[in-house]
Amino acid sequence: MRIGIVTTWQERGAAYVSRQYRDLLKEGHEVFIYARGGENYAIGDKRWDDAKVTWGKKIPIHMPMAIDLVDFKDWLLSYHIALVFFNEQQWWDPVLLCQKMGIITGAYIDYYTKETIPFFKIYDFLICNTQRHFSVFNWHPGAVYLPWGTDINLFKPKINGLVSPKTVTFFHSAGLSPERKGTDILLQSFCKIRGNAKLIIHTQTDLTAAYPALTNTINNLLKQKRLIIYNKTITAPGLYHLGDVYVYPSRLDGIGLTLAEAISCGLAIITSDNPPMNEFISPSFGRLIKIASFQKRTDDYYWPMCEPEQGDLSQQLQYYIDNPKIAEDHKKIARIYAENKLNWKNNNQQLIEIFTKLKASSEDKKLIIKNIKEYEKKRSNLRTKLYRQFPIIYKPFSWLWPLIKNFYINKI
Repeated sequence: MRIGIVTTWQERGAAYVSRQYRDLLKEGHEVFIYARGGENYAIGDKRWDDAKVTWGKKIPIHMPMAIDLVDFKDWLLSYHIALVFFNEQQWWDPVLLCQKMGIITGAYIDYYTKETIPFFKIYDFLICNTQRHFSVFNWHPGAVYLPWGTDINLFKPKINGLVSPKTVTFFHSAGLSPERKGTDILLQSFCKIRGNAKLIIHTQTDLTAAYPALTNTINNLLKQKRLIIYNKTITAPGLYHLGDVYVYPSRLDGIGLTLAEAISCGLAIITSDNPPMNEFISPSFGRLIKIASFQKRTDDYYWPMCEPEQGDLSQQLQYYIDNPKIAEDHKKIARIYAENKLNWKNNNQQLIEIFTKLKASSEDKKLIIKNIKEYEKKRSNLRTKLYRQFPIIYKPFSWLWPLIKNFYINKI
């Protein structure tokens, strides 16, 4: 079967998810990538660019996961795509186009709101990589729960024992979303611990700019040589090998990608006691942070953000500092756990067979299509309100939207 994956395609967590699916599916199918034009490109980057990658056209539409529908349709026809797998697709028009063309469609479940959950009926199948996501979509006849995993041959330990003798080294990945990943909570908690410890943070944004109020804290830790910050993009397998304990006080996650990677690299774990983070953790190699409160996200995402307790995180950090031998033992157990539970190829070996047997649903979807179109129309009206509210930014281009929208619809 000719399978198309619609996704971001660059150094980003969502793209690594898509790549894991591609690498597994291409063992039994021919797989093509359509890199959404509304996001950044990695053209010329040998790690991402090859003959089966199409870099979608960019269009002047302020819409999450925007796609030039004409260009997308040409791609579907040119490569004779029989099945499209969407990763984090929040704009529904491309999905409706595939449905209209009789192409089998599926989604990697990550983003949804209470309002959009029924819309997922438009898909012929859904892949849920966490129990939390599956609990929401188990009503869908094509929903499948496939436990997430990672490439345990790429993400593997480089040394035995602690990185530095008699010192516990904590590692944290802030990436592009330090707020979501709880970097501020970690910095404030780390200040309160005692003993031989070091904190390494990998970020892709300036932490002092992200947290002006923590500038003194960050600078003091740097001067004391208790904190090391790497602010740059680093390809897989990343910097996990620099740490003993992976600290991830995440406020919200779709899948918890870095947790699987860290466990596979043989790191003990400290993370939030909330799904999906706690789905990955066993007491034999990790500790969970108590949750102080929950708060709904401003974009109306279905799951609320959790607020890990800063004081409890300090206690979890202190536990490993006071018990370096336990940290060392937990590192070994984490790797064994990854080999048994997080091997991506083992976890999803039935995926190729699932894709082979998939067929377009014969169920009448007229009502769902109608509801989706009304939803997108409403979002278009909301965009018009934004134009009026912020005229300096939007008004010069407000007249473009209906013209562009009608142009694409008419051409298709």
